[in-house]
Amino acid sequence: MARAGPMLFRLLGNRNVFLSFGRLSSVKVTQDFHTGPALHKSQTIQKLGSQNNSKQEKQYEEQQKRNADAGELTELVRDFLQPDEFYKSCLNIDVDFFCGVPDSLLKDFCAYVTQNAPKEKHVIAASEGNAVAIATGYHLATGKHPMVYLQNSGLGNIINPIMSLTSPSVYSVPMILLIGWRGEPGKRDEPQHLVQGQATPGLLAALGIPFQPLPDYEEGADQALLTAKHYMEKSNAPYAFLVKRQTFAPYKLKKGPAPEEFVMTREDAMKVVIDNLSQKDVVVSATGMLSRELFEYRVSKDMGHEKDFLTVGSMGHTSSIALGVAMQKPKRQIFCLDGDGSVIMHMGAMATVGQSNLDNFKHIVINNGAHDSVGGQPTDAGNHEDFSFSKIAQGCGYKTTMVAVTPEEVAQCVLDMRGMEGPVLLEIKTLMGSRKNLGRPTRTPIENKEDFMHFLAIN
Repeated sequence: MARAGPMLFRLLGNRNVFLSFGRLSSVKVTQDFHTGPALHKSQTIQKLGSQNNSKQEKQYEEQQKRNADAGELTELVRDFLQPDEFYKSCLNIDVDFFCGVPDSLLKDFCAYVTQNAPKEKHVIAASEGNAVAIATGYHLATGKHPMVYLQNSGLGNIINPIMSLTSPSVYSVPMILLIGWRGEPGKRDEPQHLVQGQATPGLLAALGIPFQPLPDYEEGADQALLTAKHYMEKSNAPYAFLVKRQTFAPYKLKKGPAPEEFVMTREDAMKVVIDNLSQKDVVVSATGMLSRELFEYRVSKDMGHEKDFLTVGSMGHTSSIALGVAMQKPKRQIFCLDGDGSVIMHMGAMATVGQSNLDNFKHIVINNGAHDSVGGQPTDAGNHEDFSFSKIAQGCGYKTTMVAVTPEEVAQCVLDMRGMEGPVLLEIKTLMGSRKNLGRPTRTPIENKEDFMHFLAIN
């Protein structure tokens, strides 16, 4: 019999009642619950697998072979920026402070910075706007030029601080913006990225930020950095680089061992949650791999997709979408399937949820301590000794908070929270990693929306 080691924190009125279960046999189970297939730590780690044979690395190796075969036809050679060389080039122009939100197109450079930059010279920020503010503080304290890295989908988050803080007409703060160009015209990508990719150059132009694509060879990148340096020195304003797909050569982030008590992946946890919901329960899931895994699980079980709103973009806004649904559908149980990075990005939404007093709002945060969908860089929630979603939720007014790490605990908590007055939060602590063959939804966002709205209309 599995143990239920984590405490369940129940906030009842003005009193905190702490319930700790030694064994699941001591929990009164009023209905069947499903934990999915048996999991073993060794099998889980094997399933995660090393990423040595990842698609990107294979493509890189194949391109290196084609480069070697090109011979004197140098125009056929495909270049890649080495993350360590680009980092050194930044230091050469006295850019030695880095902060931002990780992006898949920047993941190799972000991994190198995470692994090698001094702790006081690198911050993985909660949001892109936070990163611009942190970089501004660094400039005010040192007079130097920082670098902020982000995906172009995060441009919306930086508009306010860029326009009202760093603008030459306000505080005139120079910094380099290193922007992953998802949805680059002419490249295959997801619908939300294609929209953003087309708009990116125009957005930067409207913000008055000069920009250029980052060259994918060392000499070109060095010259581009010098151009940025001269502009920042002359104008005291931000300068941007757009980073295209596969600009950087692969660099793998070294990851420490997971706590022994963690036995599930995010996908394992999601399956247990879904298996213990009722037919009328509504699901709003976070952007990234979680929604992709949910879609594929529904396919494997021939369940249909009408119960799920897959938030393919809008990172950090999942709980707010779920809140809007819960307010209008008080007789339906609304389950928000969130991720740690997503919650942290717009954590202020928890205050609104907590003060809503919505009995039907059930918030499930799957915490693997990483930005898993864009390279595995750590989030602050990975510090399990000092960081607690439960305590944050309690402070915001959630009526009940729980923590689970095993399939049995997750199943029991999901069944319990269905009968609790909300808002309720369940944090599930999991391992990092995902299947290498994970696909993407085959239905369009519009189809997802129409199916979901039809499901909500059923009383």
